[in-house]
Amino acid sequence: MIEVTSAFIGTGPDPATQTNQGFAMAYRHAAAYKEADADLIACADIVRANAAAFGDYWDIEADHVYDDYAEMLDAVEPIIVSVCTPPPTHADIVVECARSHTVDAIHCEKPMDITWANARRMAEVCEEEGVKLTFNHQRRFGKPYRRAKELLEDGEIGELERVEFAAPNIYDYGSHSVDLCNYYNDEGRAEWVISQLDYREEDLWFGVHNENQTLATWQYENGVYGLAATGKGAGLVNCHNRLIGTEGTIEVGNGFPTGETDEQVLRIKRDGDDEWEYVDCDGEGLHGLDSQDFGSVFIDRAIADLVEAIRTGESSELAAENALKATEIIFGTWESSRRHGRVDFPLDIDDNPLTAMIEDGTLSPKPSTEN
Repeated sequence: MIEVTSAFIGTGPDPATQTNQGFAMAYRHAAAYKEADADLIACADIVRANAAAFGDYWDIEADHVYDDYAEMLDAVEPIIVSVCTPPPTHADIVVECARSHTVDAIHCEKPMDITWANARRMAEVCEEEGVKLTFNHQRRFGKPYRRAKELLEDGEIGELERVEFAAPNIYDYGSHSVDLCNYYNDEGRAEWVISQLDYREEDLWFGVHNENQTLATWQYENGVYGLAATGKGAGLVNCHNRLIGTEGTIEVGNGFPTGETDEQVLRIKRDGDDEWEYVDCDGEGLHGLDSQDFGSVFIDRAIADLVEAIRTGESSELAAENALKATEIIFGTWESSRRHGRVDFPLDIDDNPLTAMIEDGTLSPKPSTEN
């Protein structure tokens, strides 16, 4: 078996403190690498004390703790590096890692980056350099989501006609939601999107603006439609994911944002049924988090998938090409609001439309005291 070594960029502060500025994701990645029998050999953070605390926790040698990730890469040459920094830093770090010729793979936290140009650049450079690039859309490995896909593929609701989701926003939380829509539609690519948004109260996650409310619809190349309702309008869809087929409906996490239990997280109603049928998911909920040792069964499975891809030379489900398809829909929804019309793909912009509308005064969100 190929030995896989892992290193970390952006360990974050005290992992017990999780806010909209950080969720200690490097700790969760580390737990998953250990579960996948990958060695944890180095870490870097611009705050050296944070890196030192991470190193102590995971028994990383003191001389493999850095405040400069470029120095770390040159010194230890890991097989894979996890990038767990805020989204505005992702592209530059990923590109520098890929061009360092010291790594074989990069696993980056989602969302991809703060602009569409940077999202494309990350994928393009890694492709040029022969470096595997994956993004942590780990929810697709949870049993509620997997079993929904199995029901669909078994023909339990006929042919898929529409995918829907509710979420607090379409960029941060919604990155998972859009990725899941694409997963259910066999990683299809969207042809167009039309949407409108509202942003009157500042909502920053990891330094990036997120709209207060969005209503968006899009169509895939195979004719399947997508529908998203976020923020104050999320009750329109009222579940984390809904699959509507020619012969029935599947819902994951019905009652968004509350209402579901781990025992009732997945349900199906076939045409002609009087009641919903709840599907056993072995007690797994929507997020797969474990409060002990920063574990996450979903992240464990996600990182196991990419470690296996490294060992076999195959592609991971989390590959950048899949993340790009989701990110194009996300930035496309914001661009549709900017244009006040339908946006056809491929998306022909470079910037972040939401940020641009704030900068030019089109949107003037009231500053938040919490960010």
